[in-house]
Amino acid sequence: MGEPSPTNRKPDILAPAGNKASFLAALAAGAEAVYCGLKLFSARMEAKNFTPEELIPLVELAHDRGTEVHVAINVLLKPDELNPAGEILEYLNREVKPDAVIVQDLALLQLVRQTGFAGEIHLSTLANVSFAAALQLVKQELGVHRVVLPRELNVDEIKTLAQACPPALDLEVFIHGALCYGVSGRCYWSTYLGGKSGLRGRCVQPCRRRYTQNRQTRRFFSCQDLSLDVLVKVLATIPQVRSWKIEGRKKGPHYVYYTVQGYRLLRDQGGDADMRRDALGMLSRALGRVGTHYHFLPQRPQNPVSPDDQTGSGLLLGRIKGSGSRSYLAPREELLPGDVLRLGFEDAPGHRIERIKRSVPRGGRFYIKPAAERPAPKGTPVYLIDRREMALTEMVAGLEAKLRPRVRLKAAGMDFKARLPSQLKKKAKTVELYVYRRSGRARPGSHTGIWLSVESLRAASGRRSAGIWWWLPTVIWPADESQIQSLVRSARQQGGRNFVLNAPWQIALFPASANLNLWAGPFCNLSNPLALHTAQTLGFAGAIVSPELGREDYLRLPRHSPIALGVVSSGHWPLCVSRTIGSELETAQPFDSPKGEQAWAAKYGSEWWVYPNWQLDLSSQKQALARAGYRLFVHLMEPVPAHVKLQKRPGEWNWHVGLR
Repeated sequence: MGEPSPTNRKPDILAPAGNKASFLAALAAGAEAVYCGLKLFSARMEAKNFTPEELIPLVELAHDRGTEVHVAINVLLKPDELNPAGEILEYLNREVKPDAVIVQDLALLQLVRQTGFAGEIHLSTLANVSFAAALQLVKQELGVHRVVLPRELNVDEIKTLAQACPPALDLEVFIHGALCYGVSGRCYWSTYLGGKSGLRGRCVQPCRRRYTQNRQTRRFFSCQDLSLDVLVKVLATIPQVRSWKIEGRKKGPHYVYYTVQGYRLLRDQGGDADMRRDALGMLSRALGRVGTHYHFLPQRPQNPVSPDDQTGSGLLLGRIKGSGSRSYLAPREELLPGDVLRLGFEDAPGHRIERIKRSVPRGGRFYIKPAAERPAPKGTPVYLIDRREMALTEMVAGLEAKLRPRVRLKAAGMDFKARLPSQLKKKAKTVELYVYRRSGRARPGSHTGIWLSVESLRAASGRRSAGIWWWLPTVIWPADESQIQSLVRSARQQGGRNFVLNAPWQIALFPASANLNLWAGPFCNLSNPLALHTAQTLGFAGAIVSPELGREDYLRLPRHSPIALGVVSSGHWPLCVSRTIGSELETAQPFDSPKGEQAWAAKYGSEWWVYPNWQLDLSSQKQALARAGYRLFVHLMEPVPAHVKLQKRPGEWNWHVGLR
């Protein structure tokens, strides 16, 4: 059989917008849809983003031109943020009228209903909907209209999900832009080291830094940009993929315009060799990083980790010559007024941003005033990271002139109060749960948990299996779905009835009629009462809450939880879970960060887990947590490689500093 025929409707190109100029550049380029974030509750908090009031004239203009607007409210919500998030939804619905909201937190599904939001619900890639059975669940049980698929999927996996996609559910696929080293929604590196959570849009990108292993200092985790370029023709044959998404809400209008224009040419005229060449030229000059096809072609996967490449985006213009007050750049192409240059890398001496005030011809000299501290040394690379060419500036200005004057309106729905679930009244004894990879000794007065695998299930006898708490993987890829379902069935046949699921959608693998004790695991990232309520409606009896929470959030959460709660009390929590690893990094061997932190990587199944050499430890807070209402205390028992030496250091994570 050949490839399925494309439908008459072409997929939309969804453009990023982190500020007004980029939003207007997306309209000028002809994007069918634009997505943007707010100054609160956005997974790209480093972008300038918008207030709801600022969006009103922009959305009106977009709708006048037939362009949709999707607003991202795609962060983890803390218990005290439900009312502000509801207020924003009410205001968006009443005044801004976007076509969709993009969400990851299960609470937003409840808030959409409570506020009467009329637009569509799109599940963010951070929600990690990664296997076929999950699609039916999110459509039928949660009313989701679109799923943004994880970037780690290859085209065969995308086709598998498309074939399982129920009617009236669309799929959205990333085609261009930055890649995270960690699997979507499974990276805790930034918050573990500095309290700034990637699930809250505040990632400080520790994966981009240099690390040292075996006396080699490299960027072992720094990824190139995704660029599907001509391969998008394959996506065009999958009718369920209705949206091609470009990443880049921190990028300027030049990037937005050129990537949208490039992919429009590839979509509409990709069969013409001249048009294809023009499109590739636009993408090469969009000022992104070096591009990779990543896993898209399963027969020719590309490792995105490039230890020696630059970490930032931009077009290389040359290297600094001379020294001191006579330092200069002889650019490889003309510099224009308004151009923005980056000198070196963020973690290198002399790094800074320069703005061009007057034209410099190709091969001319742009003299660089030395910085007071850490001047850029001779040989430092210089990159063009943003450009405001006259034609684009004029197009953006012309569209800006069409914006209707903004009327100052009352702030968003200040009277909104989220309807919270009632607290679980049932009291129970506290339980200690020790979780092992394959097998572990039973501890007196405690329960045993084991990560579910072929090996661990084989090692468990029938009698012993009945009391085990089986932990499902953090991610289920399409090719693994049938095996995981078979393992679940075998565990049940051996008498198992306690299961910990590490994505809410994994409950689709269990029959609703079975008398089972199903818990949402800590990788479900549940952090507020409405998310817990949604978990209850899906069939969960309990939840092990997000370990990223701070003290006040932990203690507040049980007051309105309709299900039993657990907490990761101690053990090895990963910095991230990844589907790739750099070829130069050795597993089971320690590596060091620039600040002296040490970690190691281990492979389980098809993922690589990166662990710090100190443990999460909330054991000193057990009494306070038990008084608050927590009943299950989880200890993650990870095998430590022989060459890794554990450090004794405070492991209370965000307990004192709070989740930011």
